Amino acid sequence: MKKTVEFDKSKKAFPLILMIIGAGLMAAQLITRLNFVAVLSVGYCCIVSAVMLLSLIFKKRVYFFMALGYAFSFTGLTVFHIIFGADAGFGAFSSGLAGWSSAEHTLSSGEGNVLLRLCGNFLLSLPVIISFVLLVVFAKKSFKKGAVKKALCSFFSLLLVASSVASVLFMNMRTKPVTQRLWEGEEDYLKGVDKTKKDSPNVLFVLMDDLGYGDVSLNGAIYETPNIDSIGENGLNFENFYSSYSVCSPARFAAMTGRYPYRGYADNVVYPTISTVAPFAQTRIFNSIEMGNNVDGMLGDEITVAEVFQSAGYSTGLFGKWHLGDYGEYLPTNQGFDYFYGSHHVNDMKPFYHVREQDGEYTVVRGTDELKDQSKATEWINEEITNWITQTVTEKDEPFFAVYTSPWPHAPVFAGDEFKGSTGMGTYVDCVNEFDAGLGKLFGTLEDLGVLEDTIIVFTSDNGPALEGSVNELRGGKYLAYEGGQKVPFMLRWDNNNGLFKAGEKRSQSATLVDLFPTLLSLCSITGDGKSGYLPTDRVIDGVSMLPVIENDSAVHTEEKPILHMKRKDIKAIQYTVDTDAVKKLYPDYDYPVLNDNKQVTFKYFDRIQNDNSAFFDKYRKNWLHILTDDSGENYNRSGVYPLIADEMHAKLDEIQKDFESNPRGIIK
Repeated sequence: MKKTVEFDKSKKAFPLILMIIGAGLMAAQLITRLNFVAVLSVGYCCIVSAVMLLSLIFKKRVYFFMALGYAFSFTGLTVFHIIFGADAGFGAFSSGLAGWSSAEHTLSSGEGNVLLRLCGNFLLSLPVIISFVLLVVFAKKSFKKGAVKKALCSFFSLLLVASSVASVLFMNMRTKPVTQRLWEGEEDYLKGVDKTKKDSPNVLFVLMDDLGYGDVSLNGAIYETPNIDSIGENGLNFENFYSSYSVCSPARFAAMTGRYPYRGYADNVVYPTISTVAPFAQTRIFNSIEMGNNVDGMLGDEITVAEVFQSAGYSTGLFGKWHLGDYGEYLPTNQGFDYFYGSHHVNDMKPFYHVREQDGEYTVVRGTDELKDQSKATEWINEEITNWITQTVTEKDEPFFAVYTSPWPHAPVFAGDEFKGSTGMGTYVDCVNEFDAGLGKLFGTLEDLGVLEDTIIVFTSDNGPALEGSVNELRGGKYLAYEGGQKVPFMLRWDNNNGLFKAGEKRSQSATLVDLFPTLLSLCSITGDGKSGYLPTDRVIDGVSMLPVIENDSAVHTEEKPILHMKRKDIKAIQYTVDTDAVKKLYPDYDYPVLNDNKQVTFKYFDRIQNDNSAFFDKYRKNWLHILTDDSGENYNRSGVYPLIADEMHAKLDEIQKDFESNPRGIIK
């Protein structure tokens, strides 16, 4: 039996295999430049360090090729973050404590050159480097007493395991996106935006979080939302409006850019990139797995509706939930907003805090500990937006573009003391009731300031409900491509609309969240280079102006411009409106009420989608065709009745899917 530790350089299969894997990870890391490989590398280092400790305990050997594999992988990891990091290396150490200012911590908030990244990442790697080097040194060194060598090797091997695991919790995962950037096109487009007239309408865009189609009384809720309803009662209520994705961050991307979220690798939830030093809560790693191409939010070279209004001379402010990134180019005040108050993250993630932000720098004004109880969130956000609008109207000679992104009723729900138990229907409805009351006060402020009639008010939700909430008779909910996941309330009010529409009317034609970008530009008569209809020419804008729907309820989403229902990178369904005369030409013998009673019908086609019935979770609906005009619940598959239309929509879906895959960012050359 061996009494001391040996440094084994023999070419045994298992150590050689681990070395090859480590070398492969280093090569893959530097060639692909993907953070996903970094996650694999740090996992590999944790496993190999544990195997080295076990080999030391049971075999009394430190295998050279095993250690070399670890060195390869960790070196690739460190060099990758030094060369391609998005900050100085300390991004994982940002804090959720109140009073923390990004301006005072530039090394951890999206800044830094190669030298700073070298220093920062070297310091982060120092425990691993020390443990690894001393383990190898003592394994090679001869000692008079074998027990001393074994003790030292065991200690530093254990330290290597601990520091490898710590790297998962502490390492910086912020790196530069790997994609073709569109900065030049953004700059050229925004330079061309004409300054608006002083009498241009203001805009108040209200976006709820997880509010279902049936969660407002104007759409049949079993409780009252009088102030939300007042938008539709004094304006338009859209009966068939869709979010452009069925979960938070991608839907917000769509609203801001007029593009489907796949265009910016933003097709899933954006997680915090910073650490609260809490095991199993290191959500910053998730972006590397969930998002594509090292993207940590909405890319800074996207052209946002806020940037357009800002370029046109509007004061721009965002209040509430951002959820499109928490550092550098992803921050709201680097995306067209002059001022931001609210949370960078969603309220069920850690860390969670409220900030005030200007010019890409923010101060945490209410930290994680203070927001364990979020019952004052609505009160605080209402105070901020009210004060900002009041100050803008009274002190600035320019219109405003205000975005109120309420965190409610996303779980966990909270209601202020005054509203707890106010409805007898639980905290979810109490929370909505409080928001509704606050919205009424905001409308009162607009009226007192004399700007209510000249303010375009838009109200909608980012997707359908999750744990609670109503979708009426619709199928599904949040994160599903069924109607309940993406059909949401949408109301538009503009008292001084110059005869564009009459108050209290409804609109039945379909529209979607990507349409908001071109629609607001049209409504506010924002031009570029003296021309109307000014849109970017270097990238695809998926949305279309809703003006035909607003004016006379004309269809805008026909076969040429279908609505897409996406999940991740896959188009799950497409829908568009067709004339019934065209359907009857295909099927002249059909004498069905849906064709006889309507001039147009809206078809929705699913290629393949998981069953929403949890009892049959393993079943999929394939080649399903619905007519939403008379079956908004998506209850019956009509592909067998209208096979030609099903085939046509299937071909259209495949065509669009291939186009997305070949040109993911929608670049126009």
